[in-house]
Amino acid sequence: MKKYLFAMAITALAFSANAGCYGSGSYKTCTDDSGNTYNVQRYGNTTNVQGYNAQNGTNWSQTSNTYGNTTQTYGTAGNGQNWNSTTITSPGMTQQYGTDSRGNSFNKTCTAAGCF
Repeated sequence: MKKYLFAMAITALAFSANAGCYGSGSYKTCTDDSGNTYNVQRYGNTTNVQGYNAQNGTNWSQTSNTYGNTTQTYGTAGNGQNWNSTTITSPGMTQQYGTDSRGNSFNKTCTAAGCF
């Protein structure tokens, strides 16, 4: 799940004005201070990210599709294993479930009172 959250953060970072990015509104290439690179392509409700981790020389990828309050994301981690996640948001609550790149399933619900 940490890899998923990191990847989602990178997606957001890639489209911020302060990131080290270049390209058009729908396709950007970004590089961070550690030398990692990210190619981000957005079209409609879909975002594709191809990443390169300079520290260990691995590539990873993810695709996110958003429909209303639901985002389905799947990808391949740097270890070559697939993962997936579904996030559903509603007023006062977010639920996230899926399978991480080690094959472990997860299911987390967060409200103002905390996550469980």
